[in-house]
Amino acid sequence: MDFVEEIQKLKDKWGKELILLAHHYQRHEIADLGDRLGDSYELARAASQAGEARFIVFCGVRFMAEAAEVLRRESQMVVHPVAEAGCPLADFAPTGQAQEAWDYIAGVRGGDAVMPLVYMNSSAALKAMVGRYGGSVCTSSNAGRAFEWGLSRREAVFFFPDEHLGRNSAKGVGISPEHVVLWDPQKKGGGIEPGALKNAKAILWKGYCHVHTNFTPEDVHAARERFPGARVLVHPECPVEVTSLADGAGSTSYLVKEVENAEPGTTLVIGTEVNLVTRLARDHQDRTVVPLKDSLCHDMFRISPESLLDSLRSLPGPEVVTLPEDVKKDAKLALERMLSI
Repeated sequence: MDFVEEIQKLKDKWGKELILLAHHYQRHEIADLGDRLGDSYELARAASQAGEARFIVFCGVRFMAEAAEVLRRESQMVVHPVAEAGCPLADFAPTGQAQEAWDYIAGVRGGDAVMPLVYMNSSAALKAMVGRYGGSVCTSSNAGRAFEWGLSRREAVFFFPDEHLGRNSAKGVGISPEHVVLWDPQKKGGGIEPGALKNAKAILWKGYCHVHTNFTPEDVHAARERFPGARVLVHPECPVEVTSLADGAGSTSYLVKEVENAEPGTTLVIGTEVNLVTRLARDHQDRTVVPLKDSLCHDMFRISPESLLDSLRSLPGPEVVTLPEDVKKDAKLALERMLSI
């Protein structure tokens, strides 16, 4: 069976009643089928703006489908073809542990002294917790602005759940390393001395994306030896030791635009999920685009043409995403604050 052809037939059948959203990290067959291709927040916004769409089929990982569910219109349903396609980074910060940490830090510093900030790559429940305490969601493209916003209102920020994006963002807004501390939920008091906690400007949750911690300084050095004169660009979920050696660090959208805007004949070495990099190379053959290293998001890869076809055949089916109304309400507050930043 030609799964792609069958999917296209069902898309044609549903017409404007269905919008298929595909994240940049999806395998090529899925990305090419998407009505919109983008990063997590671009796709969530696209879902909310697709007024004629009754079904929003989200080809990405779970937190992305949840964000679309938070932002969707009343007349819409969000469908996630593979419910098991989660995000290990988001899983680093269970809401119960995050609440315990918040309560402890509020006890040490006062509840109005610290601004919670949560990366888009997190559960809707964690976004809701942050929303309840006056905080905001951010993406990798506006994390620096979110840090500045938080510090203009409170003494420090508490950033969930990616320590490397947090460290890169803190560095970008001029916070010195001695004012950055790492909260380890497995240790009493986060493993932070009370004095250091009181003096911190940025408190970072201990979590990471395995796709981006796969890259090392040695990989950057090797790329420069192999491709003299190439530009090395990486995602800010990479460790600071890697971003500091690169020619640029930015969000998925940033990396895409840098390749699109590069002069023909340019060589670009990209440190992010390999499906995106190989697709950029395919689509821009007048320039050389190579991965810094092959690094696959296995959860993104769970969505296959076969699983997508099964989901479309059973619409709305069992893959409809649902969230408690209080979670949706508070998570939407945090997402809307991001828009105001």
